[in-house]
Amino acid sequence: MTPDELRERILRWENPHTDFKRELASTAELAKDLVCFANSDGGQIIVGIDDNRLIVGVLDPDELMLKVDDVAFNRCSPPVTVVPEVVELEGYSIMVLNIPKGDQRPYRTSDGRYYVRSGTRCRSASREELLRLFQASRSLFYDEQPLPQLGLAALDLDAVARHLELEQQDLGDDLPRLLRAWGLYDGVHPTVGGVVVFGRNPQAVLQSSQVVVGALPGTELGDDFVDRKDLTGDLFEIIAQIETFLRLHLRTEHEIVGFEPEKREEIPLAALREAAVNALVHRDYTIPGPVRIFVFSDRVEVRSPGRPPNSVDADAMRAGVHVPRNPHIYSRVAAAQLATRAGTGIARISRLLREHSRRALGIEISDAQVVLVLPRGNSAF
Repeated sequence: MTPDELRERILRWENPHTDFKRELASTAELAKDLVCFANSDGGQIIVGIDDNRLIVGVLDPDELMLKVDDVAFNRCSPPVTVVPEVVELEGYSIMVLNIPKGDQRPYRTSDGRYYVRSGTRCRSASREELLRLFQASRSLFYDEQPLPQLGLAALDLDAVARHLELEQQDLGDDLPRLLRAWGLYDGVHPTVGGVVVFGRNPQAVLQSSQVVVGALPGTELGDDFVDRKDLTGDLFEIIAQIETFLRLHLRTEHEIVGFEPEKREEIPLAALREAAVNALVHRDYTIPGPVRIFVFSDRVEVRSPGRPPNSVDADAMRAGVHVPRNPHIYSRVAAAQLATRAGTGIARISRLLREHSRRALGIEISDAQVVLVLPRGNSAF
């Protein structure tokens, strides 16, 4: 950082990536700050500027760096990377501590506390934030988290038995043991995945299992709904209800091929099913919002809460990059032959659309959701 860049930073003052301090406080407070930045998007702690933006400097940069290095290594777990630099400004030495976004998140202090940066302050990570940090490191999957308010009775064992028939497995009456092996039951409580896949009433106990489908007369979401439903049931029941709804609101015409009529769908049903399953299986279940599927006059949109995991972007999705967010849910869907284990769902949707109508699949990614856009219509309509 140059002196001019530092002057500009002082004028802009604090933000989510910058914190000014007159001097470093206790080792516990410094550990908190380091963990906070490492768990977030990284940033800089600038030491030697007081709260009135006056330059006061640090007396001994070398001693300060030794203290920072000790705290980063011994008071943070895993150790936090800190890149210090000294900037000379108006005859004072200013210490700039550069903390990159951690690649071993989540980080915690030596007393077991997790912190994240929120605005211009550090605060304790919420349960949902902590789960996302673990998910990002792939050391924990949210679908394997138990729901302590529920017992085995919350799961429909008859539905499990029907699922076993699809897999052509016979494990007798020991379904709880099987559910535990699948990561859907911890021996006492069902997991998030267990409730989603085999729950008796998932939507009543897990808000993120909700699914909304709607049909609109025009091309904008603000239009009045022609039909709208809040779907209920386990994952396989939801998939069947989505298929029924889409069949109802999308046209199927008949083309004469030779002497026989041939059905021609407006959008290939296989592409629609793949898009819906993809949203249900790969959504972020830590976000309490529904999967939403909308039929517009010119397209179908499948909206799944949360960004793709591990910085996967649209190009990576089209190329078949596969990072399972909910592997236990995904395994059951794959076992029912509703998804491929190779993670080629998006590529398959794209291919089906091109072959059917020479249309392209749209993919829109934001911090809030992933939207798959399937254009309606073909040469027959």
